[in-house]
Amino acid sequence: MLTVGDKIPEFKVAVQQGVSALPNGETLTDKDYAGKWKVLFWWPKDFTFVCPTEIIGYGDLAQDFADRDAVLIGASTDTDFVHFAWRKSDERLAKADFPWIADNKQELAKALGILHPEAGVALRVTFIIDPEGVIQHVTANGLNVGRNPQETLRILDALQTDELCPCNWQGGEETLKPAA
Repeated sequence: MLTVGDKIPEFKVAVQQGVSALPNGETLTDKDYAGKWKVLFWWPKDFTFVCPTEIIGYGDLAQDFADRDAVLIGASTDTDFVHFAWRKSDERLAKADFPWIADNKQELAKALGILHPEAGVALRVTFIIDPEGVIQHVTANGLNVGRNPQETLRILDALQTDELCPCNWQGGEETLKPAA
C-alpha cells in the first residue's frame, strides 16, 4: 500500500457525480484539482451497509473540507452506473455531491495497493493528499468497520498547520513549540 511521502500515481478513471443525468463517460485524472488538498476515500462496494454511513458522513462535512481548500473524492471498484443507481436510490447519498471514482477495472486500487486479497474489492482506505500530489496521511480499515470523517477533518487541519500537533489536537488550539 502506498504510504506517507509517496506520490499519488498517474491515473485516468471513470467518475460519477450527481443524479441529474446518466453517466456519460466523465473521467477524473491525477491532474484534476491540482493545487488543492484531496481527501480520497475508498469503500468496498455500493449497496452495502457500512459504506453509506461513511459516504453520508463525509457528505455532511463537505463544506468543512471545502473551507479548507480540500476536495472530497469517493471511490470504489463499482461502475459509474452502479454509483448512479445507488445515489438515485437514496436521497442521503444523492446529497453527497462530490465525485465518486468508478474503478471497476481495479487499476487505481491496484496501483495504490489497497485491494483486499480474497474479496477483490478495495479496503476502507483514506488518503489525504497535499496540493503537490504527495500522500500526507493514510488510514486503512477492514471491510467491516467504518471510519470517522470528523477525524479525517481533524487530521487535515493538523497537516495544514505545518506545525507539531499533539495527540487529540483540535483546530485553533496551540501547537507544540520545542524549547530552543
